[in-house]
Amino acid sequence: MSGTVESAGTETALQLPGGQGGTGLSEGHAGQSRTVRRALLDAALEVFTERGYTDAGLTEIAARSAIPVGSLFQHYGGKRGLYLALWEEFREEQERRTAATLAAERNRGVDDPIALFVAGARAYLEGAWDNRRLGRLLVEDDGPAGFDALRRQWDRAWVRRNARLLEVDERRRAGRVRVSVLTTVIGGAARELGDCGDETEAREIVDEVCGILFHLSAPPG
Repeated sequence: MSGTVESAGTETALQLPGGQGGTGLSEGHAGQSRTVRRALLDAALEVFTERGYTDAGLTEIAARSAIPVGSLFQHYGGKRGLYLALWEEFREEQERRTAATLAAERNRGVDDPIALFVAGARAYLEGAWDNRRLGRLLVEDDGPAGFDALRRQWDRAWVRRNARLLEVDERRRAGRVRVSVLTTVIGGAARELGDCGDETEAREIVDEVCGILFHLSAPPG
């Protein structure tokens, strides 16, 4: 699962079809556009979840959203754009959640790198549970062409941010490997959370994983 424990900061965001930057639209028109995009993304998530990305049809997505296919292309350029927009939405929400948690911990006076790392990991895992339907979709092998490369690129950036958070010297191979292992543990736990039956089980997993991360985070020696 792609994500982050530390906010992406200046990392370049994915450029999606129908970019959502400044458009000069009136407030009413912009609000209507947001409503259309939301309906399309919700419908796409439903269809992708039920049929997988490859077998999902744009006609069905448009029908469920009650939005014309032409408008779908206008906003997202097709099925790939919808999928990448869902991924970007998931990433941004996870970043927002973890960044807010880290800021709150620092405001409380917490400055221990391991404590901050585990707090951020807990926030990320709780977000993975809250957004488990989307999270399950994004870890499947059935995605658009080129998505695996984007995900690997983001995962490498995630490891680098975790290294900075843990104050690990990235010039040392042992440090890089330790952070990579920790990041892999978080990603694997996030995938497990997608299959949890209820919140009680999910919380048990989050607590267990955070305990493991705390012990694994300590530098050797």
